[in-house]
Amino acid sequence: MSINIFLFVWFYFFYDLGDQFYYTRHLLGSALAWARAPAAVLNFNCLLILLPVCRNLLSLIRGSFMCCGRTMRKQLDKNISFHKLVAYMIGLMTAVHTIAHLLNVEWYNNSRRRMYDPLSTALSDLPDGNNTTYLNPIRNIDNPTYFAMTSLAGITGVIITLCLILIITSSMEVIRRSYFEVFWYTHHLFVIFFIGLVIHGAGRIVRSQQNLVQHNYTLCKDRIESWGKVAECPYPQFAGGAPGTWMWVIGPMFLYLCERILRFIRYTQTVKYRKIVIRPSKVLELQLVKAGFKMEVGQYVFLNCPAISHLEWHPFTMTSAPEEDFFSVHIRSVGDWTQKLIKTLMLQTRMGVDGPFGTASEDVFDYEVSMLVGAGIGVTPFASILKSIWYKFKDSDPKLRTRKIYFYWLCRETHAFEWFADLLQVLEKEMEERGMGDFLTYKLFLTGWDQSHTDHVMVRFDEDTDVVTGLKQKTNYGRPNWEKEFEQVRKENPSSTVGTFLCGPAVLAKVLEKKCAKYSDVDPRKTRFYFNKENF
Repeated sequence: MSINIFLFVWFYFFYDLGDQFYYTRHLLGSALAWARAPAAVLNFNCLLILLPVCRNLLSLIRGSFMCCGRTMRKQLDKNISFHKLVAYMIGLMTAVHTIAHLLNVEWYNNSRRRMYDPLSTALSDLPDGNNTTYLNPIRNIDNPTYFAMTSLAGITGVIITLCLILIITSSMEVIRRSYFEVFWYTHHLFVIFFIGLVIHGAGRIVRSQQNLVQHNYTLCKDRIESWGKVAECPYPQFAGGAPGTWMWVIGPMFLYLCERILRFIRYTQTVKYRKIVIRPSKVLELQLVKAGFKMEVGQYVFLNCPAISHLEWHPFTMTSAPEEDFFSVHIRSVGDWTQKLIKTLMLQTRMGVDGPFGTASEDVFDYEVSMLVGAGIGVTPFASILKSIWYKFKDSDPKLRTRKIYFYWLCRETHAFEWFADLLQVLEKEMEERGMGDFLTYKLFLTGWDQSHTDHVMVRFDEDTDVVTGLKQKTNYGRPNWEKEFEQVRKENPSSTVGTFLCGPAVLAKVLEKKCAKYSDVDPRKTRFYFNKENF
């Protein structure tokens, strides 16, 4: 924001006070500065907009450059939020820039029609000849709309503005969730947007005076009739500014091109099916094998099924552990693409995989204590983490820093627990055998049930294992009391750094983030909570 404000103010005063724009300002007034200052901010934000979606670049920075502190890595996890903020700024500045230039066209046209003072008329009548250069770009045309729609700046301006409107409106959450394909295809209008952006300034509509030394406007502006006749007042010479947007965006465009080339190379690599399992809870488990594939806990991949669409890529968190010789994902059937995928994969069609990419969950072993919160299918990154912990204990890994994990899983339906309960049973047994039953505290919460389920639970209430999961830890009914949970964690870990990790809805994220702030002690030697959320 500081850079945006600085650029706006700097370029506003550059065009509002610069001597070379005196005559231009005489025709346009302050609308000149109001058009050019947003253009500078647009250049800066268009430089930024592609960087947060260069997933390989972010993973490289996050995973390889461990010199970055925890706070810095957390900022990288907010790449999508940053991408959205930059897009909002682009939308706002585009609106200001467009409105100001529409006013400029109107005032240029009025000057051309001799509706203002003699100086405006003289400036608009300057021919583009041997001794003079024009200032007013509207030449012998009385219809400003015709000029706006036929000039290079006008045509490209209309195209990139329409692209921007479609991109932003199709990115609304209601569109993304209900019509993902619309969002996906419309978002790729950014290619046309950037092409138009680069050539938009080639028309050189905004012109400035070039011979300030020979033609001093303070002396000559009131001597129009003497222009070109006396030595001290030659005709003013004007030229349009060279297009400079390409210098701002060429670097990010090159990085993004490299990103897409790398994605294409990964797309062409062979992926083999190890196992395909369809769970009763409408969850598809895919176990895949790919040569040279290396992952860390909590990372995600993008999957593409060419039989459905060559262009659509969807992110899924891996549920396998780095210690396994395959990688797996669990996919819940919630939309058109996932439903088609389940039907298509029964034929074992070709699958494209891009990744893996880093997420906040990679940092789980950097904390002494971790709180893992998964909602529904959002448990997937924690499946990877818990599996990896099981392997680390099995191999007696001396590098394991984590000494306590609290795991919370919230589900609406009983059968949703089915695919994950087996892993928890293995962990429960393993911890008990090693005398480390206190290492993992897990609580399962069922947030939806009917009367038949209630009756079934009441009949089997006295059994040692839970009727839903088969675990010794009984399922809780309703939503967690987060005040109570955070208070318990703080009490049991009076001088620890606690990482709170969520893969779930934004509403729950706001609640947990507030609790982390509330229960963190001011004294750094006491319990402090750090909130981390998965973002795709």
